[in-house]
Amino acid sequence: MSPTPAAEHAGRGRRLWLGLGLAAAVVALDQATKWWILDILRLPEVGKVSVLPFMTLTMVWNRGVTFGLLAGEAWWHASALAAVALAVAGLLLSWLARAEDRWTATALGLVLGGAVGNVIDRLRFGAVVDFIDLHAFGWHWYVFNVADSAIVCGVGLLLAHALMRPKPERKGEE
Repeated sequence: MSPTPAAEHAGRGRRLWLGLGLAAAVVALDQATKWWILDILRLPEVGKVSVLPFMTLTMVWNRGVTFGLLAGEAWWHASALAAVALAVAGLLLSWLARAEDRWTATALGLVLGGAVGNVIDRLRFGAVVDFIDLHAFGWHWYVFNVADSAIVCGVGLLLAHALMRPKPERKGEE
């Protein structure tokens, strides 16, 4: 038995608010950590701070996108990347409004919050504030931030959900 239109509408509303609430929490946590890094710890002045044997706080101004790709110094560059990211955020918001389940809403909320957190940086600073440096055995991952972590977790959740959810039965098949 399929849900009534009213029940489906209410479910979509709950999923939308779940995703939006999670996105807002990601933006708040992301911006709070960046405020702490810049204004309290003053990482650009301090340089590096060792936190754990495998984690260092290292200041990086990322003027590009993922892994520093498409980096540029032109006056319009940060605004162009912010505009593209805002367009993507709009598409994510549209998808979130139609999310069919809580997993999708959760994943989209994480990605949306991360995208908005990094857009705020581009508009404020002309670059994204990255500061978490994980390393082991002489190997370093790219320096990242809370927003980047949320995006990666959200995309991973979308992929896992797409690969693990049961396939819907087709009518006429036995």
